[in-house]
Amino acid sequence: MILGIILLVVALAMAAFFAGTETGFYRQSRLRLVTEAMSGDRRARLLLWFTNQPSIFVATALVGATIGNDLSSYAVVMLTDRLFPNGGIIVATLPPLLVSLIMFIGGDLFPKNVFYNAPNRLMHRCVPAVAVAAVLFAPVTFVLWLLSLALRVVTSERPEELRLRLARRELNLMLVEGSEAGILRPIQRTLAQNMLAMAGQPVRNFASPIGRVVRVTTTMPRSDILRIAQRHRRTLLPLEDAHDKRKLLGFIRTVDLILSDDEAGLQPRPFVELSENETFLSALGKLGVAQDALGHVVNAAGKTIGFVTGRELRAALLGAP
Repeated sequence: MILGIILLVVALAMAAFFAGTETGFYRQSRLRLVTEAMSGDRRARLLLWFTNQPSIFVATALVGATIGNDLSSYAVVMLTDRLFPNGGIIVATLPPLLVSLIMFIGGDLFPKNVFYNAPNRLMHRCVPAVAVAAVLFAPVTFVLWLLSLALRVVTSERPEELRLRLARRELNLMLVEGSEAGILRPIQRTLAQNMLAMAGQPVRNFASPIGRVVRVTTTMPRSDILRIAQRHRRTLLPLEDAHDKRKLLGFIRTVDLILSDDEAGLQPRPFVELSENETFLSALGKLGVAQDALGHVVNAAGKTIGFVTGRELRAALLGAP
């Protein structure tokens, strides 16, 4: 009977430990973890290693929780045989139900809530035990790790993409918490969240298609160009050579037309050349360096896809219509 009680306590402790650490693993702050690891904290370094190898941690937690559940089942059978040797329907059904309720509350629900509210502190304390468990369960976790590799090959998902999504989700949670605490203003939170959402998108998603952008030619008088710019509310206009199959020469700034001499010819400025697959953040940086410039978005063959300005990218970043 004593052995059965000990097994039940051990099972409850194992289930609670691995359920809690699994929740804390996904809730902990990676930024704080990296900072502590760089300062020389050995536990933080070990935890950072597990963070960079999530499949090993998940396999260890899965094996530990499974062993805990199996031990609880074995303990229930042992205790009921000792306490109620004659058995019966009630003896066969009631003790497992009670133990399942205890395991759910004490071995799953309660530890997950505790680790959810204090993930960094608790994971820092528990990481040595996790490391020991990873070594003890290595023969089984190795098989699970191989299965995860096979699944990764089938789904064609790289671990770097998974880590990037986790880091992005974590940073988004930090922004929400900072806004709720009053540290960040709503516009700062919106700016940061839009930056995370748009940074990796291709610039072609934000460019105006060539068919929707009004263009002017070298044969047009200044008055017509200014009238077109005013009508379409464009300050930067692509310029085409009317005598060379409407070849793009660059772009015209309406402010230059207003300030320059009427007798001077049109002086087009060069485009900022952007590949259609170039990221939003990279395009924004190039247009920001060029200041008041027009981005020329082209595909791999050099064909024009569309045009985009730094002002349009900044408006998308700020969520402006």
